[in-house]
Amino acid sequence: MSVKKRKKDLNFFEKIYIVEIAKGMMLTLRNMFRPKFTMEYPEVKFEPPSSYRGRPVLVQEKNNVERCVACGLCSRVCPALAIEVQANETELEKERYPEKFEINMLRCIFCGFCEEVCPEEAIVMSKDYELVFSNRNDAIYGKDKLLVQVEQLSDRLDYLRKFKQ
Repeated sequence: MSVKKRKKDLNFFEKIYIVEIAKGMMLTLRNMFRPKFTMEYPEVKFEPPSSYRGRPVLVQEKNNVERCVACGLCSRVCPALAIEVQANETELEKERYPEKFEINMLRCIFCGFCEEVCPEEAIVMSKDYELVFSNRNDAIYGKDKLLVQVEQLSDRLDYLRKFKQ
């Protein structure tokens, strides 16, 4: 019976892992003596880049009309089932709008799938990262807490347009 050899057999030093342990220790020592970077959080706020995925928000146009057409794709793609959308039709243009749009922020995992699937760029991930709730009902964000003016989200929308193709 023949012994099957692996593609690459380990040599003696690789078998006893001393070289790998030494590499790991060198990496640790190198990082121990680097300068530390600490932000004094409450006094100094972190300014995230435009690629940062914070809390999801709904985009509101300049004339106080929301972009969302209540297609429901965001609620279907959400892996945490955190988004609930109920649609209604407007009387003027026969276009749909979300009568009820809620995001349970306790369930949201900030994955950004809702932002990627939205055909209208109506839901985007903002730069907000301070989320504090005193009870469970405060964590359910309705349209009153989700609507944000388009001017405040211009850098995120530019980022999405640049990298969405």
